[in-house]
Amino acid sequence: MNLFEQLAGYDHEQVVFCRDESVGLKAIIAVHNTSLGPALGGTRMLDYPSEADAVRDVLRLSRGMTYKAAVAGLDLGGGKAVIIGDPSLKSEAMFRAFGRFVDTLGGRYITAEDMNTTVEDMGNIRRETRWVTGSEAAHGGSGDPSPVTAWGVFHGIRACLEVTYGSPDVAGRTVVIQGVGNVGWWLAKYLHDAGAKLAYADVSAKRLGKVVEAFGGQVLEGDDFYKAEADVLAPCAIGGIINPRTIPMLRAPIIAGGANNQLDDERRDGEALAQRNINYAPDYVINAGGLINVYSELKGYGRDKAMQDAANIFDTVKRVINKAKVEGTTTAMSANRVAEERIAAVHRLKRVWLPS
Repeated sequence: MNLFEQLAGYDHEQVVFCRDESVGLKAIIAVHNTSLGPALGGTRMLDYPSEADAVRDVLRLSRGMTYKAAVAGLDLGGGKAVIIGDPSLKSEAMFRAFGRFVDTLGGRYITAEDMNTTVEDMGNIRRETRWVTGSEAAHGGSGDPSPVTAWGVFHGIRACLEVTYGSPDVAGRTVVIQGVGNVGWWLAKYLHDAGAKLAYADVSAKRLGKVVEAFGGQVLEGDDFYKAEADVLAPCAIGGIINPRTIPMLRAPIIAGGANNQLDDERRDGEALAQRNINYAPDYVINAGGLINVYSELKGYGRDKAMQDAANIFDTVKRVINKAKVEGTTTAMSANRVAEERIAAVHRLKRVWLPS
């Protein structure tokens, strides 16, 4: 499949390839849909196996941002960027060069922190463009969005527990977190403080040691994450982990975590989960707290307001799951319909009021 066929498949508006050999920059910016507003989405840096893998990732992620903003009720479109390369080799010059490419889009795309990028990286981008969020508080930014992202995931888990067990109380419930980086660590904190029983899986022994020391709990290895006798599995690392290989292993009745693109194939794997009566909280619905956090910067940032808005993910997750039950569809398809209906309605409204 060539690039334009991929764009047609995801219905993107624009994809920009960025290159500055002098600083080792190879990046892709994908603008999916701007019907609701400018495209906002983070920049991740990853040493992709191939450029084709990077293209697929940025196309999927940017589409997810469109749907995430729409379901969350934000006046934003969806975009994403990826920088291809080893994160250990990043530099100020690289991110400043990337910032100049972002600036050429004139606000159609607003960037933010994502996997393997930091508040400091956003500060370097800000030196070249104002179209960036998530930089240091001293520069008017909101800093690390992870606590707000995790707060939204925590309330999404509560919603799933209420639908499944009749109560949102997490006390005594067993939650297994896959990936205890920034979001996973904060999620563990919120769950621990609420009385949950915790277990963890991660490729980093250092991160595992840190989270166990802070909150206690059990460490799982290999496929034990999928096989765990738990109330909730919370994927908070890489995408594509819910797939034909792993679904037969699942024993938990709920999948609700902060990772993007958890289903390897949205339709196929969503249907497989539904057939097993596993309640899946669509990733872009439950992890919208980070987007809510950086969106609030555009209106004058306040952490308390961002946390309150992220807590509303509880109601959104419940609405999506209940809509799926009523319509006899998967939660992934239910969330897509909620997003598409809002995008279409606003798009029609703009067309009606467009000056002749």
